[in-house]
Amino acid sequence: MDHPFTFPKGFLSCAKNVGIKDETLDFTIIYSEVRAAAAAMFTQNQFCGAPVVVGKEHIKDGFLQAFVINSKNANVATGQQGIEAVHQVIGAAAAELSVNPEDILPSSTGVIGVPLPVEKILTGIPGLKNELKEDGLKESAEAIMTTDTFPKFRKAKAGNATVCAIAKGSGMIEPNMATMLSYIVTDAEVAPENLQQMLKRAVDISFNMVSVDGDTSTSDTVAIMANGLAGPVDLEEFEQVLTGMLISLAKDLARDGEGATKLVEVNVSGANGEAEAKKMVKAIINSPLVKTAIFGADPNWGRIISTVGNADFAIDPSKVSIAFGELIVFKDGEPALPNQDELANYLQGNEITISIVLGTGPGSATGWGCDLSYEYVRINGEYTT
Repeated sequence: MDHPFTFPKGFLSCAKNVGIKDETLDFTIIYSEVRAAAAAMFTQNQFCGAPVVVGKEHIKDGFLQAFVINSKNANVATGQQGIEAVHQVIGAAAAELSVNPEDILPSSTGVIGVPLPVEKILTGIPGLKNELKEDGLKESAEAIMTTDTFPKFRKAKAGNATVCAIAKGSGMIEPNMATMLSYIVTDAEVAPENLQQMLKRAVDISFNMVSVDGDTSTSDTVAIMANGLAGPVDLEEFEQVLTGMLISLAKDLARDGEGATKLVEVNVSGANGEAEAKKMVKAIINSPLVKTAIFGADPNWGRIISTVGNADFAIDPSKVSIAFGELIVFKDGEPALPNQDELANYLQGNEITISIVLGTGPGSATGWGCDLSYEYVRINGEYTT
């Protein structure tokens, strides 16, 4: 059996502390021994970080050979100096790895508006190639963390190929193409155009369906490298494995939302189309009133009714049904739960499922979020201090 922290064939990584903010891991390189087919998706925030600007250019030809990522500083709103900092880091990493700088995808995550401490990073790069190892998956996942409370990583097989993924994200998560940072590597042989299509479909029903606080980050990136060393795979099976892995990581992100105490899954069905279903999922997940009620285990299902009624598309109240877990609280326009104590008891759990039927349409969607606690306010009230 494969070691759980070992990368697919031909992939190596190194994670270390270069002193950006504290003594924890804050820098990682994930490297393929051969040039790999690649695809990526990025934030649509118009104040996107300098690494996103550079990364968008580097992914255009559909090939990469390394991810170079730092945490503790986002390199966002840092002007031309920020772009130059990215090129300095990439240049040093490319020289150390003996790869083309344009085959490196850079990423940074952390505080916005603070210049990247380039010299600290540049000091940590020489000799790094000798530190690359096959079993560094978990350490790379740790090195990209900011306010996350645990590293997020997965490993799975697709035919003869192995797929590994890491992700980070705890706050400022509301999807707009991508939602946070996630890096996927595989030794499957997949053409860049197939990789891009699969990644988009997988992200649309995983990371694009997570929200912690309704804010779109400036640095969101999800990228994949496929170096082909395990040979061709069944593309349908590969996409199923990839999608399942990203959904699992998406739930981790929601579960680990800043200050979160509960994972909330929202299922909407019976909408006129998928777009309406997705809108309703996001409305429920992002409602501060719903999130605080879930935090306090308050059985006030009227919060859901109010949010459903605020939809910017037509709703027929007589066709709406709502359930928490198996407890139906509202059915076909009529209240259906005489005993509020059962619901209050259900809400004490750490995983809450809310199911909403809007009518008889074909549209459905599922998304994930979390509750809103006192701790979220504390974390974000003290973020830079």
